[in-house]
Amino acid sequence: MYDYIIVGAGSAGAVLANRLSENHNVLLLEAGGRDWPFDFRLHMPAALSEVLASSRYNWHYWTSPEPGLDHRSLFCPRGRVLGGSSSINGMIFVRGHPEDFNRWAAMPGLSSWTYEQCLPYFKQSETALFGDSLYRGFSGPLKISRGNLDSPLAQAWLQAGQEAGFPLTPDFNGASQEGVGPFDRTISDGSRQSTARAYLHPVLSREQLTVRTSVLVSRLISRAGRVTGVELQAGGRLTRLHASKEVILCAGAINSPQLLMLSGIGDADELAKLGIQPVLNLPGVGRNLQDHLEVYVQYACQQPVSVYPATRWHTKPLVGLKWLLTRSGAGATNHFESGAFLRSGQAPGYPDLQFHFLPVAMDYDGKQAYRGHGFQVHVGPMKPTSRGSVTLRSGDPRDAPLLQFNYHSTEADRQVMRDGIRLVQEIVSRPAFSGLRGEMLRPLPGCSSDADLDAFVRAHGESAYHPSGTCRMGTDDQAVVDQQGRVHGLSGLRVVDASIMPEVTNGNLNAPVIMMAEKIAAGMTGVRTVS
Repeated sequence: MYDYIIVGAGSAGAVLANRLSENHNVLLLEAGGRDWPFDFRLHMPAALSEVLASSRYNWHYWTSPEPGLDHRSLFCPRGRVLGGSSSINGMIFVRGHPEDFNRWAAMPGLSSWTYEQCLPYFKQSETALFGDSLYRGFSGPLKISRGNLDSPLAQAWLQAGQEAGFPLTPDFNGASQEGVGPFDRTISDGSRQSTARAYLHPVLSREQLTVRTSVLVSRLISRAGRVTGVELQAGGRLTRLHASKEVILCAGAINSPQLLMLSGIGDADELAKLGIQPVLNLPGVGRNLQDHLEVYVQYACQQPVSVYPATRWHTKPLVGLKWLLTRSGAGATNHFESGAFLRSGQAPGYPDLQFHFLPVAMDYDGKQAYRGHGFQVHVGPMKPTSRGSVTLRSGDPRDAPLLQFNYHSTEADRQVMRDGIRLVQEIVSRPAFSGLRGEMLRPLPGCSSDADLDAFVRAHGESAYHPSGTCRMGTDDQAVVDQQGRVHGLSGLRVVDASIMPEVTNGNLNAPVIMMAEKIAAGMTGVRTVS
């Protein structure tokens, strides 16, 4: 018997395990393995494409054919290792825009999620060592760094943005998000800072914390309206474990709704069709699925100043050896040093487009790389109006769920993406890129009309790997949890991860999920932040 059983050791689960085990007996369960220090893919920042491609640490999900993207199935990686997706992500640390949280708080029943109420927990989570103390934290578990902006391409991006009329923003997580500027990264001393490294490893010897890996939770155990424990599979055996206080799902926007539905919590009619005995009719489970779609606008570079040489097969061993010995060089960065948050013509009063600048032309997973010096800008609309769902393929917990995002399915989403592509072309056309800017590689020159750009996105759009919203907070009949993550209609059960977001935030999701876990943990323990 434990006080709390936490399912999933990712961005939220690691935080909750750390905070709750200070005064309670906690069991943390992870379907994947440990983040072994000898596997460079997990710890070398530049190896992110390697770990994304690996099925060892990744659920390796794929979407159903997407109607808005020429019926292509898109890759949807999710972490399956201590640290979860924070162990395999691109390490960009973006909190979101303050108005994201004020929008949440304006929804019925979510008044505690204003930016003012969230800010202390953002600060509590981080050690930034830069920025304004009104906004940044300097003593938290997660160490944040900035990349080297001295390269000619990074400087060209920042200068060209200003030439195009956009402000230079010193801190996307500070007083203002809007403009061009440097990205924060979850990298410290040349190594990835996952939540496992920041929150779990320092407390693994804590007597009240038990961590079990390579165990698949197959079902929640409930009785008389209360969840009392979990049923798990490990080593070919079925085991039941019990929690005196709560079971907390931190399995992410895909696996948290999957486990709820496997346990009979969801749309009762749909569950019955799969032979699952309904326990609680919550039709919103698995609905409201959101993600950021993105495309890469790529250019050849006229000067040998990109990181292309470091990606070649014959130089990778040297890059790896230097990183191994010194934690420096091309292996010690994710190469996403700069970017932008800008408004489209449809902006809702604040930026609704994110841009990642990368000094090489290649796909995020390392495939389809341009053989030569180049650079690219990732274009991502931040406020998609398209909605999808996570549903069960079967009642077998080993079967991957069905994912349908419905990307690019609304005219509003298509218009914002067109605006974003044209903004990139406008910035790169500025004098700062003179002598660097080569031919446009993607989309092809001449692709300029609305119809052309829509076709380009249908053919080349990819997930930014930010699924969210499938167990959303709220009070209406489609809401799954309240503003503290407690599941409506059941006691002893809570969900804390990106699935409870009512609306996806501006930017990458690691930072807001960590904040959410810090905030909810404080509410559970009564220990308030001092930030």
